[in-house]
Formats: sequence, C-alpha cells, structure tokens
Amino acid sequence: MATEVQPDEKQPTDITPEPTRTDHAKAAFAVQCGHVGARVKDWLAGGDLDHVDIIQHATERKQRKHNDKIAQQNRLVAEAHGHLYSAKQQDEEGNGRSGNIAHLGGRVAAEESKLAALQNTLVLPPTDREIANVRHAKKAGRAALLAGGGLASLPLLGTAIEQAAHGQPLILGVVAAGASWGWYVISRPFVGRNGTEGQAPFPLAPVSLPAAFQADLPGGAAPTVGGNVVMSVEQLPEGAKPFPLRSARTPDQLAQCVLLAARAEGVPIVEVSDVTRQPWGWQCVVRVSEGTPEAIITKSGDLETKFDLATNGVRPQPIRARRACAILRLVDGDPFATAPGLPYRAPKSMSITDKFRIGTSVGGDPLELSLAGVMGLWVAASGGGKTGILQALAEGTTACYDNITIDLDPHGDGLEDLGDCVRITARTNEQIEAVLLFFLVMSKARARLRQKLGMGKKWKASAKHPAVTIFFDEFPKATDLAKKLAFELLLVGRKELIEVEIASQGGQKGYLGENFAQMVALKAVGPCKVGDTRAVFGDGSVNEGYLPHKLSPATDTDPKDAGHIYLQGVPGRPDEPIEYAIHETPSATLRKLAEERLEAGLVEPDQESLDAMRSVDLPEYVEATYDNDGNVKKDAPVELLSWEQLLRLCNAQPAERAPLEDGAARQAVEDSVAVMEKATVDRMKTETLLAALQEYDADAYGEMTVDEFKALMKKAEAGAPITLGQIGEEQNPRGFKRDRLRHLL
Repeated sequence: MATEVQPDEKQPTDITPEPTRTDHAKAAFAVQCGHVGARVKDWLAGGDLDHVDIIQHATERKQRKHNDKIAQQNRLVAEAHGHLYSAKQQDEEGNGRSGNIAHLGGRVAAEESKLAALQNTLVLPPTDREIANVRHAKKAGRAALLAGGGLASLPLLGTAIEQAAHGQPLILGVVAAGASWGWYVISRPFVGRNGTEGQAPFPLAPVSLPAAFQADLPGGAAPTVGGNVVMSVEQLPEGAKPFPLRSARTPDQLAQCVLLAARAEGVPIVEVSDVTRQPWGWQCVVRVSEGTPEAIITKSGDLETKFDLATNGVRPQPIRARRACAILRLVDGDPFATAPGLPYRAPKSMSITDKFRIGTSVGGDPLELSLAGVMGLWVAASGGGKTGILQALAEGTTACYDNITIDLDPHGDGLEDLGDCVRITARTNEQIEAVLLFFLVMSKARARLRQKLGMGKKWKASAKHPAVTIFFDEFPKATDLAKKLAFELLLVGRKELIEVEIASQGGQKGYLGENFAQMVALKAVGPCKVGDTRAVFGDGSVNEGYLPHKLSPATDTDPKDAGHIYLQGVPGRPDEPIEYAIHETPSATLRKLAEERLEAGLVEPDQESLDAMRSVDLPEYVEATYDNDGNVKKDAPVELLSWEQLLRLCNAQPAERAPLEDGAARQAVEDSVAVMEKATVDRMKTETLLAALQEYDADAYGEMTVDEFKALMKKAEAGAPITLGQIGEEQNPRGFKRDRLRHLL
C-alpha cells in the first residue's frame, strides 16, 4: 500500500541546496566590490578631507601667491636698479643720456613704490570661492591619479605575464602579491564620515540662492553687485537683540548684526550681501525694501551707537546701478593706513594730459586724474588740508614738460615747499591781479591762434606750446577785481589749456563772491559745514551719500581727517559718493623735488601766444576812464604787462648780471644764438649745436669736443645743458635754449 504524502511535508524539489564554496566566494567578492566602490567614490569626492584642513590649505596657498608677487617685484626692483646703474656708468663715460637716467630713476621709484604697497598689503582669510577651489583641485588631482595609475599598470602587467611565460615568474608574483595586499586594504568594510564640518571664515552661498549666484557667470561676465546674499531679514533668529560690531566674527554674524541694528532703528534694510572683512572693519552691500538708502544716512548716528563705533564709523555709499542698494562700510580703524605713498616723478617726465595719482579711496582704489583743461574748486575748512591737497596736485603739474605752474595766494604761503619749481609766485594784490589779467588776455589770444597753428577746437599742449595751471589758494581773501578776473578765466580758459584751481574755506556765495561752485567741472570738498556740501554738490547731495561735513578738520596735535575729500567731475571716473584721502608728501621731499625741477629748467610760454596777445582788446573794467576833455577820470585798476615785466613784478626774473665780456665765452653764446635763429629753432641738443657751430665757424669750433664746448658755456654762465623736452624721437634730450642764452648778452 502506497504511503500518503502529508500536505505540510516538503517535496525533494523544494529543498534549497546548500551554497557551495564558490557561491560563498562570489558573495564575499561582491561585498568587497561594494566596499571598494564606496571607498573610491568617497575618496574621489574628498570625503576624507577635513574642512578645517581645506581652509588651512587655502590660507597657505593664498600666502604663497602673495609671497610670489613680492619675490617677483623684488626682482623687478633689482632689475630697475641695475639698468639705472648701467646708465649712470655710461653717462660718466660720456656715452649715456641724462634724460634716460631721469626716466630710469622714475622707474626705480615706481617699482619700489609697488614693492612697498605689496609688503604693506594684508593677506586676508580665504573667501568661500578660494576654499572651494582648493577642494576642487584636490578632487581633480585624485581623479587624474586614479586614471593615470590605471593606465600605467597595464604595461607593467604585460611585462610580468611575458616574463612568466619565459620561465621568470618573479615579477608576476610581486605584482600579484602587491595587488592582493592593495585589494585587502581597500576592500575592508567602509563607513563614511559623519563628523560636522569646521566653520569657514567665509561660508558658501546659501542653497536657496538662484543658480546664477552659485557659480561663475557664463562668458566671463562680472557678478551682480550684491549678488552673494548672506542673510535676509526673514532668516533672523526669533527674539534676537542687537549686539556690538566687535562681537561679529563671521559674515553670518556681521549680517545678523547689521539687520538687527537696522530693525531696531527703523531702517528698512532687508538683505545683507557681499560681506568682506577689511583691515579697518567690515564692508557689505545692503538692500532696502522701500524708499532709498537715504534712510541709512539719516540714521547713521543711531546705528553707530548700536554698533558701538566711533563718530563717522558708519559710511554708506549708495550704488547708482542698483537704486535700492548701498555699500555699507563699518569702520573701526584707519581705512587709509596701508595706502602707498606717491611715486617719484622725475623732472619733465610726464605730460599735463597724463593721469597721475594723488590719493586713495576708502575702498583701496587709486585716485588718478589729469588737470588738462579741467577747472577745479577745492573746498575745506581751516585745518581741512587744502595746502596738502594743492601741493599734491602741483607736485604732478610741476613734473610736466608741457605745463607752466603759477601760485597765487593773497593770505598764506600757497604751494610752499614747491616754490622753487613754480614759475610765478604772486602774493600781493597787485601781483595777483596782474597775473590773472595776463593769462586772461593770453586765453583770448590763443582762441584766435589755434586755427593758425592747426590745433582745431582745443589748444594742444606740447613742450613748445605749454599749458598753464594756476593754483589760487585762499580765494575769499582776494580783491573783488581778482575774483572777477578769475571768474572770467574760468569761463574761457578751458579750451586754451589755461586752467584755474581755486581753493576756499567755503563753497557758498559769501566765500566765492559768485554762485559758481556747481558750474566748475571738478569739485572736491573736505571737512566743512553741511551748507558747503549742498552749495558745491547740490541740494540733494547729502541724501545721495556725499558727507564731507562729517569729516573732522585737523588740530595742532591730531591730523584727524585733514586731506580727506569727496569729489565729482574727475575725467574718466563716475561721480560716486566715495571718500578719498589725498597723500601728503613730506616737506623735505617736496623741496628736493623742487630743486631737481628748477635745475632741469622751468617751462616758459610760447612766443606765438605772447605775440598774439598784442592784438587782443582788454576787458572794459580794467581800462582807464576819461572825461569829455580827454583827461584821465579814473586810472586803470591793473595794467597789462609783458612777460618780462610780469616776471620782474613777481620777483621771478633771473638775477641781473653784468654783460659778458668780449672773449671766446661770449662769442660762443652769440654764435649759438645765431645758428639757432638760422635754423629757426628755439633749442638745440648739445651735440647738434656743436655740429652746427663747427659748420658755422670751422676755425673756432672745428677741433672742439663736446666736453670742451660744455666747459666754455659754463664759463659764459650758461650753466650745464638742461632738459629740452621731446625733439624728434628723443623724449628728453639735453642742450641749450635760445632765449636763455640771449639773456646772457
């Protein structure tokens, strides 16, 4: 009888076979492969890299780059010194050019200035992008290592197999053993890191930001100002209270500090972005939800209290490109402490049309300008640094080969330390009025002369036809006639490159006599009254962020904000309410520069302009009046003088000397003037002049060397050859001028 099969009994076909050894090996290998994949993936992703270590690497990388820049600049300084030394050696041997020495000396000073600026630059902590770049670089290096290692192993494996086939299995054994050990190491159980990252000094952009703010913009476009949002008002912690600025250590904390202070004072700041730590404090971009950033300016005093900053510690700068935004600088130090000094400028090494640096902005950018055809008004209260400002400007103009610098001051010392290289210095009312009338008439003469000289609609400055820059300090102390002449010159001098730079303690009509402050092209205001700010920059300027009235003038013991200015009308620069500091040069340095420039020769007016002045009618108010009988009813208040008379009036004429006695020295001067007149030139390089003299009188000069000719001219009291300005392709050759030699006769 057949046996019944119970329903719950398993059939032989249902029994799972026991795993074989091969199955166990396959399963173990699959697990190991999973461990290897996870470990390699984590390694390629940089999962084993500690965030704090990455920050340290980024900091070291930034420091290395800075050190490399300093090393490179040191090499440039050494190279410049070497070229200067070689030029001096050649000059001593009689093969060099003094103009080239001056140029190389200027280069040495410029390179040394750059080096000093680099050495004084603080290396700030790495930004979030720099930290991310270090991490990405390590990831890329690991990927390259993995790919390169895999490709490099193939030839080795092929060699090992080939050797084994020839009965030499040693290399194959070593490779197999190494591969087995490596597999054992990387196939062990893997657990990813769960630790938290360290705090970066500049955190990455929030994930909630649009993608455009998360990475570089396509095509190399510049990022939007205020694009890197750090915190908005909605992210503020509940119940948070305002706290002092000194407690902020990270951008997040700074953003929170700003938002809490603004909310407490009723300022509608809703977003803080682009936070950067500066040596002097913090800088960020803020956005208001309504109105304009004027609310920040209005409440700046109360915000200074909330931040626990000094007076004028809150410095907002509205951004024209984004009406709702402003750059907010929270200053807890000197923003200009690391600003570089002015570079050395050799005599006649630049043109009046060239830009030259006179200061630095609160953001660290250089302030560069050209005064060619630019009328300027410079306003600052007593102690505001007007003298230093004018000296910084004149230091540039007196280094030009195509500009005449004039110094007018009815009350003070004017340009003071630069006096030696100023062509005319006028202090009395008579001198000042005569100078202003002279150049007013010259400007009218040049207007009629331009077409004849082929210059077009504007006078073109050159060594032969120089510009004129008149610095008029303490303008309110001048006579009414001087003010009237200066005002007319402001109206007509620009196209003729006869510029007037007026300095005053105030910008209102009571100081200037006329409401011309806003009509001047270049306007700058230092420490002053709020009325001066509005008079110069306009009624709404304070709301736009122009705050020179918040600057403090110097005292006897504290310079404070002397030389700090806000300005408008700088050629090539947008009008933005930015604070600048004018670099003050030590008096000893200015006096030395003045001596060098005097020795190189002062620039004289062109004869064409002087001749054209004879046909110009005088303004009616400077002419004498007569009665019906032709008798003088009122004398002329000021007389139009010739250039020589004007120089004598202002004590600028060279000292009188007895005529040269007959002899070889006088004959050399007479012959030099003769050959220049024959060649219709007003100057000649030394070598060219000697060659012309040898052709003119071979018996007297045929065997004469350049050194013998120089000695003969010194005996005639003509002095050493001077810089002549550009002649042909030569920038600054040295030689003699015809008019200077005429004076000796």
